[in-house]
Amino acid sequence: MDEKIEKKYRIGDFAEVTGLSSPTLRYYEKEGLINPHRTENGLRYYTEQDVDWIKFLLHLKSTGMTIEQLKQYVKWRAEGDSTIDKRVELLEEVRSNFEKEFENLQNSWTILNDKLDWYKGKVNGHIEDSESFAAYLKRLNHHE
Repeated sequence: MDEKIEKKYRIGDFAEVTGLSSPTLRYYEKEGLINPHRTENGLRYYTEQDVDWIKFLLHLKSTGMTIEQLKQYVKWRAEGDSTIDKRVELLEEVRSNFEKEFENLQNSWTILNDKLDWYKGKVNGHIEDSESFAAYLKRLNHHE
């Protein structure tokens, strides 16, 4: 028989694989976001499935999802398909907030690049020393 042996990670190894610290993993456990397996003598261990779950949680967290929202999502997920509508509503709210934050980041990115271009233009002589950043932006926006 070709039975696959499941890899088991102790908390330190799991922390290394996921990029999270052991205290963070314990916090996630305390908050109910992860549920480690236990050996017969009570030691925590994690599996590849847990690695995938942490990666998914971190993706959600990177969208701006709060710990409270993550806890709610995990709770509803555990309750099964009857909560799909609630999960969709929560994810749509997160997406809407993420889109607003993404737009703000894009605007900040544009300003950063414009400022860099202005400084580089001053250094290489393409922009007059007397031209202010505000005047430069005004000139840039008139060319679009």
